[in-house]
Amino acid sequence: MRLSHPAAFRSQARKVLAVAGCLLAVSACRAEPAGPTPDAVLSDLERQGQAVFTLHCAPCHALAPGTMIAGPSLAGIANLAGERVPGMTAESYIRRSILSPYDYLVEGFLETMPPDLGKRLTGEEFDAVVAFLLTLD
Repeated sequence: MRLSHPAAFRSQARKVLAVAGCLLAVSACRAEPAGPTPDAVLSDLERQGQAVFTLHCAPCHALAPGTMIAGPSLAGIANLAGERVPGMTAESYIRRSILSPYDYLVEGFLETMPPDLGKRLTGEEFDAVVAFLLTLD
């Protein structure tokens, strides 16, 4: 396909990167438990969030430290999120990162997270996944 206009090229490049990211995520899937340590006791809301994470987030985000799929590992996110933006709590950072994933893009990662993920989740699912992520310290 011939792309003579720079905007058309950028659009096509984004599509190629998105597909490549998805393929990378699928090829990197492993039977890693999606959650905190086995001895952690999760509330009903946190368990619901774990299920939401497994369905929507785990294909691209690992929970093991240093394991990268398409996005950064979320190991320790409860602690790291509170340190990423001065004056922002961990909960606020996580919520904003889901709703506007490119606002605080982690260095070295492309804009591959679906920008509408926060809108596709119900309010309860959104609150649940945030609660679950806050258990990952």
